[in-house]
Amino acid sequence: MKHTDKTYQISEIFYSLQGEGYHTGIPAVFVRFAGCNMRCSFCDTDFSVKMTLTAKEIAEHCLSLYNKGEQRMLILTGGEPALQIDTPLIDLLHQAGYYICIETNGLLPLPEGIDWITCSPKQLPLTLARADELKVLYKGESVEEQYDLIPATYHYLQPCIPYTTNRQAADYILTHPHWRLSLQTHKILNIR
Repeated sequence: MKHTDKTYQISEIFYSLQGEGYHTGIPAVFVRFAGCNMRCSFCDTDFSVKMTLTAKEIAEHCLSLYNKGEQRMLILTGGEPALQIDTPLIDLLHQAGYYICIETNGLLPLPEGIDWITCSPKQLPLTLARADELKVLYKGESVEEQYDLIPATYHYLQPCIPYTTNRQAADYILTHPHWRLSLQTHKILNIR
């Protein structure tokens, strides 16, 4: 595979447990891309550029954090990773032995080869045609119209604090049991 000198704007790369959705509790390396195409009022993430890295440097940095046997999980997040990721980066991360997950708002197309797609829509229309999991932020209102935004295997409802509480989201799911609850367990555990 041909490698290029293209660089990616990265906010941080770190090793932790996946705190949300289907893969909650699984160790993973997180690559947080700088920049986003949305400015959500509830967002608490610093998207400023801390590193400018090539695909090879990203892969090496990830391996320095998590180079243990079995298949390694990698989460592309942000900001909005779809603003920067491309096929050469995905291919190189696969060559390094990573199972690649992404969390995206679904507004931009994704390169082929991503193993798990989590779409957390904030605005329409979505560009994605499908996702492995749809994660809707619950602010206390009905979200039934969002259930079928795109075909997805799993449908998660996640409380959007401070607009609502974990209990309010749980109560909503009890009356709408086709949703699953996703909590930000990394915040509950006070880890990254």
